Amino acid sequence: MAALTDAGTLVRLAYQGLVNLGIDANEVLRRSGLKPEQLYKSNLRTHFSAQPKFWQAAVDLSNDPCIGLHIGEKMPIYKGQILDYLFNSSTTFGEGLRRNINYQRLVSDALQGKLVEEPEPYLTGYFTEKQFVTPHLTEALLMGLIKGFQAVTDGVFKPTKIAFRHAPTTDIAEYQRILECDVEFNAKEFRLYFPKEVLNYRSLNAVPELLNLHVKVADQHMEMLQQKDFIGEVKTLIAALLESGEANLETVAEKLNITPRQLRHQLKTADTSFQQLLNRHRHSLALKLLSKTDEEISQIVYLTGFSEPSTFYRAFKRWEGTTPIEYRQRHSHL
Repeated sequence: MAALTDAGTLVRLAYQGLVNLGIDANEVLRRSGLKPEQLYKSNLRTHFSAQPKFWQAAVDLSNDPCIGLHIGEKMPIYKGQILDYLFNSSTTFGEGLRRNINYQRLVSDALQGKLVEEPEPYLTGYFTEKQFVTPHLTEALLMGLIKGFQAVTDGVFKPTKIAFRHAPTTDIAEYQRILECDVEFNAKEFRLYFPKEVLNYRSLNAVPELLNLHVKVADQHMEMLQQKDFIGEVKTLIAALLESGEANLETVAEKLNITPRQLRHQLKTADTSFQQLLNRHRHSLALKLLSKTDEEISQIVYLTGFSEPSTFYRAFKRWEGTTPIEYRQRHSHL
């Protein structure tokens, strides 16, 4: 299974919250394995497994045990993104909420929230992969949800009760000050309760005539993520089959339970090819083995799936403009 990722929107919002609190946001990013300049990358996705490092760094640099809630308080409103557009082109808040749940992967692969409408509506579920979920992440996400819901309902949305699975990280009075509702801790599941009538709220700013356009864009982004998943599966199989010499189109297609023609077509749709993926993996593996191990060149030829040393040498010369031996002499870290 491919590693779960988050949309860059999440880290950008948290980053701005850190800045607004006067905390060294760039250092928080660095400690969690990100470079500040990456925030400007189009279609940025970050590893969900990095969440604990991010929030630990935020706690360490702020000395605030309730940093998630406070970052959430200072974060800007989630605006100008696909899910925001879907809300604003839906006739009612409830319609927009139900529609958005179908597209929550655009925010994070780890999101699995659901709406319960009877007898009193509440949102529940949310993050899977519990080993990477921290109280700070949950509380920052909650604040992001509340702010976003208030924005698309012209301030009408107000939580009536919130249940957290974790214990409080500060005085309960602080939670009540910020959330302005009853708060429960150590609950069996996360729940965000709100008045039923909010589901029928119709914003004066809604533009339902743009719904089809926004749904089309959301579907396109979902398709891009699915293509990325598929490419990840192919890469994993290439890596597993390389040493045996079976890293070919036919064998990988068989492992995926599709025909070679279907595999070729799906990769073409994703703007790549089997040979490109195979060459990239061989190239990357060769560089790693040459610079970080003392494996003999003859063994590296075998590990990268080449049948003859001469074929490996020609490919490496094409990749790097030099020979494997010269590359090792310049880049070896041993």
